[in-house]
Amino acid sequence: VQLVESGGGLVQPGGSLRLSCAASGFTFSRYTMSWFRQAPGKEREFVATYTSSGGITNYANSVKGRFTISRDNVKNTVYLQMNSLKPEDTAVYYCKGSRGSYEFWGQGTQVTVSS
Repeated sequence: VQLVESGGGLVQPGGSLRLSCAASGFTFSRYTMSWFRQAPGKEREFVATYTSSGGITNYANSVKGRFTISRDNVKNTVYLQMNSLKPEDTAVYYCKGSRGSYEFWGQGTQVTVSS
């Protein structure tokens, strides 16, 4: 089982980034996929999720209307499109796969929003 995030980097306030999380080693379509983030000195927090069945998405209030989660069950990849980025979005972003009580994480990708 492996999740590999990519797409992070340095962006100016108001800019956009698209994160990707490539999955392997499990039946991707059967798992709920989520994004979390952790800023320096803070706990890891929920960002967005996309369920395995029904295609239901949910977002943290802090990113609602700016971020969009999507998934491609053929490419076994989940994405996070981030628009109108703010300095407070700076964090390491992690991808998580879950099914029932079983969950696993990627290694994270750094996003820095700064002028």
